[in-house]
Amino acid sequence: MKRVTGIGGIFFSAKDPKALCAWYKQHLGIDVQEWGGTVFRWADAEGKPTNGTTVWSIFPPDGKYFAPSQSGFMVNYRVDDLASLLQTLRDEGCDVLEKTEDSEYGRFGWVMDPEGNKIELWQPPVGQ
Repeated sequence: MKRVTGIGGIFFSAKDPKALCAWYKQHLGIDVQEWGGTVFRWADAEGKPTNGTTVWSIFPPDGKYFAPSQSGFMVNYRVDDLASLLQTLRDEGCDVLEKTEDSEYGRFGWVMDPEGNKIELWQPPVGQ
């Protein structure tokens, strides 16, 4: 079974999300949208578009999305078979959170690493 196949997103919190978004937009040219992030589209070595995206997003400091982690960041990893991977992680003694989520964006599950960082696992919808 494949485990992680790529990075689907990078999320972090900021004391002043709007100001930080503006800084990234001005100084690094990241096309930050009103929702507080951007979607990077994947391309192959020749620059031709391929299936896949990586989301980059800033969250407010008081949000609950990273809970129960105390970290100010979370990485979203793409996976092929979320249910199988979550079971394998449980069998290996990992701290897998019970909640999972199915939405139009795919299937999501979470696991805590040994240092208390929440990791998001994402199985994209078919064709993405």
